[in-house]
Amino acid sequence: MAPQSKSKKRKLNNDEPSTSAVDTSKPTAVFKPTKGRKHTLSLALPGSIIANCSTHEMKNALAGQIARASAVFCVDEIVVFDDGQAATRPPEKDGYTAYADPNFFLYHVLSYLETPPHLRKALFPMHPDLRTAGALPSLDMPHHLRSNEWCPFREGVSVGASRVGGGGGEAATELDCGLAERVSVRVELEPRTRLTVRVPEREGGEGEAVAPEAPREEAGYYWGYSVRQAGSLGAVFTECPFDGGYDVSVGTSERGTTLATLLDRSDPSYVEPSWKHLVVVFGGVAGLEAALSADRELLNAGVTEVKDLFDRWVNLVPGQGSRTIRTEEAVWVGLAGLRSVVEARSAV
Repeated sequence: MAPQSKSKKRKLNNDEPSTSAVDTSKPTAVFKPTKGRKHTLSLALPGSIIANCSTHEMKNALAGQIARASAVFCVDEIVVFDDGQAATRPPEKDGYTAYADPNFFLYHVLSYLETPPHLRKALFPMHPDLRTAGALPSLDMPHHLRSNEWCPFREGVSVGASRVGGGGGEAATELDCGLAERVSVRVELEPRTRLTVRVPEREGGEGEAVAPEAPREEAGYYWGYSVRQAGSLGAVFTECPFDGGYDVSVGTSERGTTLATLLDRSDPSYVEPSWKHLVVVFGGVAGLEAALSADRELLNAGVTEVKDLFDRWVNLVPGQGSRTIRTEEAVWVGLAGLRSVVEARSAV
């Protein structure tokens, strides 16, 4: 038997930087705010995608994928709309909705995941929709702060009333903001009310109630996403919460143009980096065409081609190898493809 050769030790080069000086710990949030941001990114998708999953675990996992993609790509609003492709009925006796109302189930799980962990117990009572919530992925967004982390803003939940300056002082509310000590604000709130707060420099001091969009607009933080339900495809637009509505809407279809056209200045589909509120809309198994066919108001208004509802009509994966692309896959692909459009807007 040949003698085993001894492995040569690599000669250390003292000129090379030492790896011991490199901090490889995972940061709480990679997101670094630079300046205030008033423009928003929204996505809309049908709740019927939940109905196409056969088990609770699959439905739960699908919702988790949508939430993860939204967090990774800094989506500000998620709209769950009814495309008429899944029958709905009243919830089961215990309130479980995964099979009875897929639109609400998706809305419910997405709302739960967006909520900072320290608020969930107060804002989300025990519910069968969330019975496997422990298996859902962590979003770890900038407002999901640990107790020892500093940020000028926090999300809090009201836990009791108090008075500023003693018993005869101004009415105030104490909040649990995930800190060692409670924060008080000069606002009267019902118990278990969520509030965005500008926190004091020292713990246990008085905070300031601010609008939910203040961290984004004033400091540029990505502060999670809001979730709303829409009763139809058309309601995605007519019930838009932003002043003036969405000024750029992107519909997705295998019959659209490529995403690259949105960045090509010479193409008619080019998106100028001056938009205020952009929404990208995804279809379910039957596509957005099926959502239009189920929307009476749009049909009565004379809309015959679903692409006419959108400013841009794009094909996310030209020449796809699979016959179909699942909606949760399309969300990842679409948000990744639109990243350059969002970055161009942020650079202005």
